[in-house]
Amino acid sequence: MDGVLFDVDDTLIDTRAAFTVAWEVAVGQFLPALGPGDVDAVVRSWRADVDGYYAAYTQGRMSYTEQRWRRVNAVHAEHGGPALDEAEFHAWNTVYEEAFQGAWAAFDDALAAMDALRSAGVAVGIVTNARSDYQRAKLERAGLDVPEVLVGVDRFGVGKPDPRIFLAGAEGLGTDPARTAYVGDELEVDALGAIRAGLRGLWLDRPGTRRHEIPDSTVTAAMTSGVVPLPSLTHLAPTLLNPPAR
Repeated sequence: MDGVLFDVDDTLIDTRAAFTVAWEVAVGQFLPALGPGDVDAVVRSWRADVDGYYAAYTQGRMSYTEQRWRRVNAVHAEHGGPALDEAEFHAWNTVYEEAFQGAWAAFDDALAAMDALRSAGVAVGIVTNARSDYQRAKLERAGLDVPEVLVGVDRFGVGKPDPRIFLAGAEGLGTDPARTAYVGDELEVDALGAIRAGLRGLWLDRPGTRRHEIPDSTVTAAMTSGVVPLPSLTHLAPTLLNPPAR
């Protein structure tokens, strides 16, 4: 591989942990009938996003603000909270976002994985389904070097798995897509999306972090399609730089 493109959320940044911190604050102020023990269930609902609001945003069908407003109201409805009107949502969003940003932190294996690739002469970049400026701020706050190549959903108005966003990342790195790997935590959007765009797809499947259940048959089919699973980023450089002999 000549280049590696990374996802950000739940790949380099422990976004699930940041969600938990933010929802602890939001539950305390906006869902007072719930207790601290209910936060994990709320976070699972938020991450699962069963109505697909964030996907609608990445497909250019909904604004970022609208998806978040609809999404929080869906979580509130599921957990017995009130529907927020526009003013209430903006109050919620201010509280939530402050706590969320304050909790941004990198996974312990992120910096070492990126450094190992750079030391081996592999170009490193980012392709993300969030705005470029937002993700730059996230990476900086988490103490990670921000690669020069960072392609966000704002590039084309759509995000992964649209092939254009993967190919724009490889073009930015100056690497052939066939010799460029993409690493992300979502099997369909990240790993399979990358393969369909002509890149190599690596699925970061950290234990216990999936957003929803994935049947074994789906995982098997994905691996047959060329997806390479990784339990952590510690395994990334050895997998790419020292492939098994054939």
